[in-house]
Amino acid sequence: MTLALALAEAAELVQAGFDDLLEARAGVPVRDAMLYAVRGGKRLRGFLVLESARLHGVGPERAIHAALAVEALHAYSLVHDDLPCMDDDDLRRGQPTVHKVWDEATAVLAGDALQTFAFECLTHTDLGSPEIRIDLVASLSRASGIDGMVLGQAQDMAAESAGLTPNVASVTELQANKTGALIRWSAEAGPRLAAADPSALSAYASALGLAFQIADDILDVEGDPETAGKRLRKDAGAGKATFVGLLGLDGAKTRAADLVEEACAALAPYGADGEILREAAHFAISRQS
Repeated sequence: MTLALALAEAAELVQAGFDDLLEARAGVPVRDAMLYAVRGGKRLRGFLVLESARLHGVGPERAIHAALAVEALHAYSLVHDDLPCMDDDDLRRGQPTVHKVWDEATAVLAGDALQTFAFECLTHTDLGSPEIRIDLVASLSRASGIDGMVLGQAQDMAAESAGLTPNVASVTELQANKTGALIRWSAEAGPRLAAADPSALSAYASALGLAFQIADDILDVEGDPETAGKRLRKDAGAGKATFVGLLGLDGAKTRAADLVEEACAALAPYGADGEILREAAHFAISRQS
């Protein structure tokens, strides 16, 4: 299977899962905003769940609810990140952001509902034993909360408001939390579902997540807004610390390429079976959106 086909299959499975579980909740005021928020996107996190599960002999019928969980949590983070009190964006995935289509209150509630929906997904009995489900809930809680994504978001906002002088180490730590933590959990989900050692995929995803963020920083400078589906050239104007700002454009590209090599090397235990994940690492820094 090629990477393109694997990504397309993952996207189709994830969207079908959302449609099945959320469409049934007609009449709930924020349901439509939730469905709007989970449409589109690369589905990289859902793909990583399903592919890491495949590497450990776990089929998509078992792994899908973990993929839905992390994609729902990622969508919630984007809905809230787009709000005026955070990054104040009016375009996401080529469409108006949730608070622009509805209002800020609906966006907050839709994000809240997607966050709790994520953990509801992880209670599904198809995922495995109670011990496996508890491990998934606990690990996603850490990855998304004050030890992971939320910590990174808070570090980002604090750095802006305090006017701190950034360096590569501080920005690397910030992005390892803000962007990297959910990517890392996604790749670890497969071995967790199989009660196996997640260390190789954790190392892979740590390098991948940082490369992915550096690619985002590069896209903000070089990308086409229509292709990217979001507003670009805003980081420098907002005073955000980026890898491009710290390393220069060529330096950021070199660092991203080095991280891709690190990610691929971490897949050595999987041999040829890890080829799709190797392709995914290269895709992360070559994408245009």
